[in-house]
Amino acid sequence: MGAILIVEDEMLERDFLKAIVMEEVSANHVVLSCSTGGEAVALAKQHCPEILFLDILIPEKDGLSVLEEIRTFLPDSKAVILSAFSDFSYAQKAIDLNVSKYMLKPVKPREITAILHRLMGEIADSKKQAVPEAEREIVAITEIQGFIKEALHFIQENYKEKITLQKVSAHVYMNPQYFSRVFKREVGLSYTDYVNNLRIDYACKLLETSDYPSYRISSECGFNDPSYFNRVFYRQMSTTPNKYRKNAHIGTGS
Repeated sequence: MGAILIVEDEMLERDFLKAIVMEEVSANHVVLSCSTGGEAVALAKQHCPEILFLDILIPEKDGLSVLEEIRTFLPDSKAVILSAFSDFSYAQKAIDLNVSKYMLKPVKPREITAILHRLMGEIADSKKQAVPEAEREIVAITEIQGFIKEALHFIQENYKEKITLQKVSAHVYMNPQYFSRVFKREVGLSYTDYVNNLRIDYACKLLETSDYPSYRISSECGFNDPSYFNRVFYRQMSTTPNKYRKNAHIGTGS
């Protein structure tokens, strides 16, 4: 999974950049952001970002000094400098550090989008050249299986809570629409059906082993609305929760 790091001390600018990047990147990317030079170096060491967006004037150390340090362990990462200064000395140092683009603020969204797609294309081309074609499909399948496995684990741990598709996809750093398509293809069920199956299975156990009223069981299983719980239960079990409980008790002789 590729990473993109945004280093900008102004919160509005940082959120602005992050929103643009997250809208454009594929589900195989995680978008990270921070406000200081120290955080930037630490995140770069941890996540090895392929693309960096760096403001020059940031706390602790300037963006060019940060990039100089990052270059010692990520020499091939793509870097974009964002600055309000057109001073030649900054531009010259940026050239020396093999910066892909030096952009003067304010930067328009389409400019960010254009450079982002250009750099992602360059990275994709280099990966194709580095990985034999016979291995590419294996790599892609392994990545998909990895995030689906993590998503299933997260769902199984949290299905009793009010988890949404957006929350699960964010947990595995995926675009919700892409995650939904791949999840259904790999699991054979939609995200909603998979979660509802887990919840109804748990509801059946509660109906068999507790005297909780139906509305409480609905809440215990993660449903927001008791009437929706009843509809889902009937669709899956072909009976109502109350009738299921009666039949379960008759079957056990209680």
